[in-house]
Amino acid sequence: QVHLVESGGGLVQPGGSLRLSCAASGTILKINAMGWYRQAPGKQRELVAAITSGGSTNYVDSVKGRFTISSENVKNILTLQMNSLKPEDTAVYYCHADLIASVAAGLEYRDYWGQGTQVTVST
Repeated sequence: QVHLVESGGGLVQPGGSLRLSCAASGTILKINAMGWYRQAPGKQRELVAAITSGGSTNYVDSVKGRFTISSENVKNILTLQMNSLKPEDTAVYYCHADLIASVAAGLEYRDYWGQGTQVTVST
């Protein structure tokens, strides 16, 4: 069984910063890639930032230069440093992992999602 647990969301004023963390636990053999998605009310879930096991990163254009994704591979921890936050960044942020896990039947190749953490940027 694999679990992704996010933390670090909250309320912040425009221009402020937040740091999101995601801890992956369980019988994980290899993480191929991890990322952060977000979903605002009435909108589709979108990829915010992703990082591969090799360290390659990509960002949605709207957060480039403001957000930084990083990972601690040994500890299976993913972080998202969010600076210069804007009201349009308000959303539920979800951690995602594409990984290989050891299960009773052998190996499981699939992706997992965290439960989400609310980020609200408002005065």
